[in-house]
Amino acid sequence: MRLGVLGGTFDPIHYAHLFIGEEARVRLGLHQILFVPNHIPPHKCEPNLTPGEHRFAMVEAAIAGNASFKASRVELDRPGPSYTVDTLRILHQEYPAAELYFISGLDAVVEMADWKEPLEVARLAVIVAVTRPGYASEASLEGLPRELRSRIEVLPSPLIEISSTMLRERVREGLPIRYLTPDPVVEYIDRHGLYRAG
Repeated sequence: MRLGVLGGTFDPIHYAHLFIGEEARVRLGLHQILFVPNHIPPHKCEPNLTPGEHRFAMVEAAIAGNASFKASRVELDRPGPSYTVDTLRILHQEYPAAELYFISGLDAVVEMADWKEPLEVARLAVIVAVTRPGYASEASLEGLPRELRSRIEVLPSPLIEISSTMLRERVREGLPIRYLTPDPVVEYIDRHGLYRAG
């Protein structure tokens, strides 16, 4: 089985996340995509990160209609920072027969040499670097060691100008987020009063 692993804060999840998961699944012939909400992202300072239970519930709500998508608690149930290498080790134990594909933005992958145990990450999974028009190009991978570059697959993706930050700001300002994220996520945010000012 070829298993895609798509991590993120998902605060909240939106259509760009879902599109990247589907694009990777189809283009790379993956059987399933695991959406993995971060517990504590090591590369981001997120002092106001929404509690993991809310973020996980929104992911579950967003992917409910797609049998090829699954939400994973692998990082939420583990204390401390969410390092990719630790997540992949656990997933290797949970899915011993699976070939793992770790899906990330090219902007993060070009910094891979600075990740915790990058060679082990590359041993545990194929790294899928998602490119977007107008952002870092595939040529920026040339600075990585050959043993890392040989495990990277580049996945071109159209530019979808939706971000979680934008959705949070729109909710705070009382603006609609419908059609930027699935309706069950909109309803969850409304029901729980997430992202509102004050």
